[in-house]
Amino acid sequence: MISVIICTHNPRAEYLCRVLDGLRAQTLPKEQWELLLIDNASTEKLADLWDLSWHPRGRIICETEMGLTPARLRGIRESGGELLIFVDDDNVLAADYLANAVRLAAEWPMLGAFGASISGEFETPPPDWILPYLEGLAIHELDRDYWCNLGGLSPALPCGAGLCVRRRVAADYFQKATTNSFRKMLDRSGASLSSGGDSDLAECAIDVGLGTGRFAALKLLHLIPKGRLTADYIVRLYAGFAASHEVLASLRPKRRYPASEGWKDELRFLFNYLRANGLRKKILRSTRKAQKQMRRLISALPPTAPQR
Repeated sequence: MISVIICTHNPRAEYLCRVLDGLRAQTLPKEQWELLLIDNASTEKLADLWDLSWHPRGRIICETEMGLTPARLRGIRESGGELLIFVDDDNVLAADYLANAVRLAAEWPMLGAFGASISGEFETPPPDWILPYLEGLAIHELDRDYWCNLGGLSPALPCGAGLCVRRRVAADYFQKATTNSFRKMLDRSGASLSSGGDSDLAECAIDVGLGTGRFAALKLLHLIPKGRLTADYIVRLYAGFAASHEVLASLRPKRRYPASEGWKDELRFLFNYLRANGLRKKILRSTRKAQKQMRRLISALPPTAPQR
Protein backbone atom coordinates (compact mmCIF):
# COMPACT_ATOMS: atom_id res chain seq x y z
CA MET A 1 0.00 0.00 0.00
CA ILE A 2 1.02 3.60 -0.58
CA SER A 3 -0.04 6.70 1.33
CA VAL A 4 -1.09 10.00 -0.25
CA ILE A 5 -0.69 12.89 2.21
CA ILE A 6 -2.17 16.34 1.60
CA CYS A 7 -1.03 18.99 4.09
CA THR A 8 -3.17 22.11 4.03
CA HIS A 9 -3.96 25.27 5.98
CA ASN A 10 -7.09 27.25 5.04
CA PRO A 11 -7.15 25.80 1.52
CA ARG A 12 -8.71 27.57 -1.43
CA ALA A 13 -11.88 25.53 -1.93
CA GLU A 14 -11.88 25.37 -5.73
CA TYR A 15 -8.22 24.34 -5.76
CA LEU A 16 -8.59 21.61 -3.16
CA CYS A 17 -11.67 20.36 -5.02
CA ARG A 18 -9.58 19.92 -8.16
CA VAL A 19 -6.81 18.21 -6.19
CA LEU A 20 -9.29 15.70 -4.81
CA ASP A 21 -10.93 15.23 -8.20
CA GLY A 22 -7.50 14.41 -9.62
CA LEU A 23 -7.05 11.77 -6.92
CA ARG A 24 -10.49 10.30 -7.54
CA ALA A 25 -9.51 9.85 -11.19
CA GLN A 26 -6.35 7.84 -10.43
CA THR A 27 -5.96 4.62 -12.39
CA LEU A 28 -4.41 2.87 -9.40
CA PRO A 29 -7.24 1.02 -7.59
CA LYS A 30 -8.24 2.79 -4.38
CA GLU A 31 -7.72 -0.43 -2.45
CA GLN A 32 -3.99 -0.03 -3.05
CA TRP A 33 -3.59 3.41 -1.46
CA GLU A 34 -4.79 5.48 1.45
CA LEU A 35 -5.59 9.20 1.50
CA LEU A 36 -4.76 11.43 4.46
CA LEU A 37 -5.86 15.07 4.46
CA ILE A 38 -3.92 16.84 7.21
CA ASP A 39 -5.84 19.90 8.41
CA ASN A 40 -3.07 22.16 9.68
CA ALA A 41 -4.89 24.47 12.11
CA SER A 42 -7.35 25.80 9.54
CA THR A 43 -9.78 28.48 10.70
CA GLU A 44 -12.71 26.19 9.90
CA LYS A 45 -12.36 22.49 10.56
CA LEU A 46 -11.98 20.73 7.24
CA ALA A 47 -13.80 17.68 8.61
CA ASP A 48 -16.93 19.87 8.68
CA LEU A 49 -16.45 21.03 5.09
CA TRP A 50 -15.06 18.09 3.11
CA ASP A 51 -16.25 14.54 2.55
CA LEU A 52 -13.73 11.80 1.81
CA SER A 53 -16.23 8.95 2.00
CA TRP A 54 -15.60 8.28 -1.70
CA HIS A 55 -12.29 6.75 -0.68
CA PRO A 56 -12.31 3.53 1.40
CA ARG A 57 -9.16 4.66 3.24
CA GLY A 58 -9.75 8.40 3.27
CA ARG A 59 -9.25 10.30 6.53
CA ILE A 60 -9.16 13.93 7.64
CA ILE A 61 -6.70 14.46 10.48
CA CYS A 62 -6.38 17.68 12.44
CA GLU A 63 -2.88 18.89 13.37
CA THR A 64 -3.15 21.89 15.68
CA GLU A 65 0.52 22.92 15.61
CA MET A 66 0.89 25.47 12.83
CA GLY A 67 3.45 24.82 10.12
CA LEU A 68 4.13 22.52 7.21
CA THR A 69 6.74 20.53 9.15
CA PRO A 70 4.32 19.51 11.95
CA ALA A 71 1.72 18.68 9.29
CA ARG A 72 4.17 16.48 7.37
CA LEU A 73 5.28 14.76 10.56
CA ARG A 74 1.66 14.04 11.49
CA GLY A 75 1.09 12.59 8.04
CA ILE A 76 4.15 10.36 8.38
CA ARG A 77 3.06 9.19 11.83
CA GLU A 78 -0.53 8.44 10.78
CA SER A 79 0.27 6.80 7.44
CA GLY A 80 0.81 3.11 6.85
CA GLY A 81 2.21 2.92 3.32
CA GLU A 82 5.69 1.84 2.32
CA LEU A 83 5.71 4.67 -0.23
CA LEU A 84 4.50 8.11 0.87
CA ILE A 85 3.42 10.72 -1.67
CA PHE A 86 3.09 14.32 -0.51
CA VAL A 87 0.60 16.35 -2.53
CA ASP A 88 0.14 20.09 -1.98
CA ASP A 89 -3.36 21.54 -1.86
CA ASP A 90 -2.80 23.11 -5.28
CA ASN A 91 -1.36 20.04 -7.07
CA VAL A 92 -3.51 18.19 -9.60
CA LEU A 93 -1.96 14.80 -10.31
CA ALA A 94 -2.11 13.21 -13.74
CA ALA A 95 -4.48 10.22 -13.71
CA ASP A 96 -1.57 7.75 -13.89
CA TYR A 97 0.57 9.48 -11.25
CA LEU A 98 0.12 6.94 -8.45
CA ALA A 99 0.45 3.98 -10.81
CA ASN A 100 3.67 5.41 -12.23
CA ALA A 101 4.99 6.16 -8.74
CA VAL A 102 4.48 2.51 -7.75
CA ARG A 103 6.17 1.36 -10.97
CA LEU A 104 9.15 3.69 -10.55
CA ALA A 105 9.60 2.70 -6.91
CA ALA A 106 9.88 -0.92 -8.04
CA GLU A 107 12.18 -0.17 -10.99
CA TRP A 108 14.48 2.15 -9.02
CA PRO A 109 15.02 0.50 -5.61
CA MET A 110 18.21 2.53 -5.19
CA LEU A 111 16.23 5.81 -5.01
CA GLY A 112 14.69 6.84 -1.72
CA ALA A 113 12.98 10.04 -2.85
CA PHE A 114 11.80 11.13 -6.27
CA GLY A 115 9.58 13.75 -7.83
CA ALA A 116 7.74 15.01 -10.86
CA SER A 117 7.66 17.06 -14.00
CA ILE A 118 5.55 20.08 -13.01
CA SER A 119 3.59 22.34 -15.31
CA GLY A 120 1.62 25.41 -14.27
CA GLU A 121 -1.92 26.64 -14.68
CA PHE A 122 -2.31 30.35 -13.96
CA GLU A 123 -5.40 32.09 -12.66
CA THR A 124 -4.42 35.07 -14.81
CA PRO A 125 -1.88 35.14 -17.66
CA PRO A 126 1.64 35.50 -16.23
CA PRO A 127 3.45 38.75 -17.12
CA ASP A 128 6.58 38.41 -19.23
CA TRP A 129 8.85 39.67 -16.45
CA ILE A 130 7.99 36.69 -14.24
CA LEU A 131 9.10 34.02 -16.74
CA PRO A 132 12.69 33.77 -15.36
CA TYR A 133 11.24 33.09 -11.90
CA LEU A 134 8.77 30.33 -12.76
CA GLU A 135 11.04 27.63 -11.35
CA GLY A 136 10.81 29.45 -8.03
CA LEU A 137 7.06 28.85 -8.28
CA ALA A 138 7.78 25.10 -8.54
CA ILE A 139 7.16 24.93 -12.27
CA HIS A 140 9.66 22.79 -14.13
CA GLU A 141 8.64 20.51 -16.96
CA LEU A 142 11.11 17.71 -17.64
CA ASP A 143 12.17 16.35 -21.02
CA ARG A 144 14.39 13.68 -19.44
CA ASP A 145 14.91 11.86 -16.15
CA TYR A 146 17.47 12.76 -13.48
CA TRP A 147 18.93 10.72 -10.64
CA CYS A 148 22.00 10.82 -8.39
CA ASN A 149 23.23 9.89 -4.93
CA LEU A 150 25.51 12.86 -4.23
CA GLY A 151 23.12 15.06 -2.29
CA GLY A 152 22.96 18.83 -2.35
CA LEU A 153 21.39 21.07 -4.96
CA SER A 154 21.10 19.27 -8.27
CA PRO A 155 18.56 18.62 -11.05
CA ALA A 156 17.87 15.28 -9.35
CA LEU A 157 16.69 16.85 -6.08
CA PRO A 158 12.86 16.78 -6.10
CA CYS A 159 10.69 19.54 -4.68
CA GLY A 160 7.73 19.05 -2.35
CA ALA A 161 5.00 18.99 -5.01
CA GLY A 162 4.22 15.32 -5.60
CA LEU A 163 7.26 14.21 -3.59
CA CYS A 164 7.52 10.41 -3.26
CA VAL A 165 9.55 9.00 -0.36
CA ARG A 166 10.06 5.49 0.93
CA ARG A 167 9.01 4.69 4.47
CA ARG A 168 12.65 4.19 5.44
CA VAL A 169 13.45 7.75 4.33
CA ALA A 170 10.37 9.23 5.98
CA ALA A 171 11.27 7.48 9.25
CA ASP A 172 14.77 8.98 9.16
CA TYR A 173 13.33 12.45 8.55
CA PHE A 174 10.75 11.96 11.30
CA GLN A 175 13.47 11.13 13.81
CA LYS A 176 15.56 14.14 12.81
CA ALA A 177 12.69 16.64 12.76
CA THR A 178 11.08 15.52 16.00
CA THR A 179 14.35 15.73 17.93
CA ASN A 180 15.45 19.06 16.49
CA SER A 181 12.91 21.89 16.29
CA PHE A 182 15.48 23.95 14.35
CA ARG A 183 14.33 22.07 11.24
CA LYS A 184 10.87 23.64 11.50
CA MET A 185 12.44 26.92 10.33
CA LEU A 186 12.82 25.34 6.89
CA ASP A 187 9.11 25.15 6.18
CA ARG A 188 6.23 27.53 5.80
CA SER A 189 4.07 28.44 8.75
CA GLY A 190 1.03 30.62 8.18
CA ALA A 191 2.01 33.52 5.90
CA SER A 192 5.73 32.70 6.06
CA LEU A 193 7.41 31.86 2.75
CA SER A 194 10.24 29.84 4.23
CA SER A 195 11.09 26.88 2.05
CA GLY A 196 13.53 24.01 2.20
CA GLY A 197 11.87 21.34 4.29
CA ASP A 198 11.18 19.33 1.16
CA SER A 199 14.89 19.41 0.28
CA ASP A 200 15.77 18.32 3.80
CA LEU A 201 13.27 15.45 3.59
CA ALA A 202 14.52 14.35 0.16
CA GLU A 203 18.14 14.55 1.36
CA CYS A 204 17.33 11.97 4.02
CA ALA A 205 17.37 9.48 1.14
CA ILE A 206 21.11 10.18 0.86
CA ASP A 207 21.47 9.88 4.63
CA VAL A 208 20.17 6.29 4.55
CA GLY A 209 22.34 5.28 1.59
CA LEU A 210 19.87 5.80 -1.27
CA GLY A 211 19.55 8.41 -4.03
CA THR A 212 17.11 10.99 -5.34
CA GLY A 213 15.52 11.53 -8.73
CA ARG A 214 12.94 13.28 -10.88
CA PHE A 215 10.99 11.56 -13.63
CA ALA A 216 9.23 12.92 -16.70
CA ALA A 217 6.58 10.19 -16.42
CA LEU A 218 5.34 11.69 -13.16
CA LYS A 219 3.24 14.67 -14.19
CA LEU A 220 1.28 17.13 -12.14
CA LEU A 221 -0.34 20.51 -12.64
CA HIS A 222 0.49 23.29 -10.20
CA LEU A 223 -2.36 25.79 -9.79
CA ILE A 224 -0.98 29.33 -9.47
CA PRO A 225 -3.27 32.06 -8.07
CA LYS A 226 -2.88 35.62 -9.32
CA GLY A 227 -1.53 36.73 -5.94
CA ARG A 228 1.71 34.84 -6.66
CA LEU A 229 2.28 36.73 -9.90
CA THR A 230 3.26 40.00 -8.24
CA ALA A 231 6.68 41.51 -7.76
CA ASP A 232 6.14 41.70 -4.00
CA TYR A 233 5.40 37.97 -3.76
CA ILE A 234 8.44 37.03 -5.85
CA VAL A 235 10.70 39.23 -3.70
CA ARG A 236 9.37 37.62 -0.50
CA LEU A 237 9.58 34.16 -2.04
CA TYR A 238 13.26 34.46 -2.89
CA ALA A 239 14.00 35.95 0.52
CA GLY A 240 12.42 32.80 1.98
CA PHE A 241 14.65 30.66 -0.23
CA ALA A 242 17.72 32.57 0.96
CA ALA A 243 16.84 32.15 4.64
CA SER A 244 16.17 28.44 4.16
CA HIS A 245 19.48 28.04 2.35
CA GLU A 246 21.28 29.30 5.44
CA VAL A 247 19.42 26.79 7.62
CA LEU A 248 20.30 23.96 5.23
CA ALA A 249 23.91 25.14 5.24
CA SER A 250 24.05 24.76 9.00
CA LEU A 251 22.26 21.40 8.98
CA ARG A 252 24.10 19.91 6.01
CA PRO A 253 27.50 21.63 5.68
CA LYS A 254 28.99 18.75 3.70
CA ARG A 255 26.20 18.55 1.14
CA ARG A 256 26.98 21.45 -1.17
CA TYR A 257 24.87 23.94 0.74
CA PRO A 258 27.80 26.26 1.53
CA ALA A 259 26.93 29.20 3.74
CA SER A 260 27.37 32.50 1.90
CA GLU A 261 29.89 34.35 4.03
CA GLY A 262 33.21 36.15 3.71
CA TRP A 263 34.67 38.91 1.61
CA LYS A 264 34.36 36.93 -1.62
CA ASP A 265 30.66 36.63 -1.08
CA GLU A 266 30.38 40.37 -0.35
CA LEU A 267 32.27 41.15 -3.53
CA ARG A 268 30.07 38.79 -5.53
CA PHE A 269 26.94 40.43 -4.13
CA LEU A 270 28.16 43.94 -4.99
CA PHE A 271 29.11 42.87 -8.49
CA ASN A 272 25.70 41.33 -9.14
CA TYR A 273 23.85 44.20 -7.49
CA LEU A 274 25.56 46.87 -9.58
CA ARG A 275 24.73 44.98 -12.77
CA ALA A 276 21.08 44.43 -11.80
CA ASN A 277 18.11 46.71 -12.22
CA GLY A 278 14.47 46.89 -11.16
CA LEU A 279 13.06 43.68 -9.69
CA ARG A 280 16.41 41.91 -9.67
CA LYS A 281 17.84 44.61 -7.40
CA LYS A 282 14.91 44.22 -4.99
CA ILE A 283 15.39 40.46 -4.90
CA LEU A 284 19.11 40.80 -4.20
CA ARG A 285 18.47 43.27 -1.37
CA SER A 286 15.77 41.14 0.23
CA THR A 287 17.74 37.90 -0.04
CA ARG A 288 20.81 39.56 1.43
CA LYS A 289 18.79 40.85 4.36
CA ALA A 290 17.19 37.45 4.92
CA GLN A 291 20.59 35.73 4.82
CA LYS A 292 22.09 38.04 7.42
CA GLN A 293 19.06 37.82 9.71
CA MET A 294 19.12 34.03 9.58
CA ARG A 295 22.87 33.88 10.21
CA ARG A 296 22.43 36.03 13.33
CA LEU A 297 19.63 33.78 14.52
CA ILE A 298 21.66 30.63 13.89
CA SER A 299 24.72 32.06 15.65
CA ALA A 300 22.56 32.78 18.72
CA LEU A 301 21.36 29.17 18.97
CA PRO A 302 23.03 26.69 21.34
CA PRO A 303 25.93 24.88 19.66
CA THR A 304 24.04 21.60 19.63
CA ALA A 305 20.90 22.99 17.92
CA PRO A 306 21.71 22.31 14.25
CA GLN A 307 21.82 18.51 14.42
CA ARG A 308 22.55 16.60 11.26
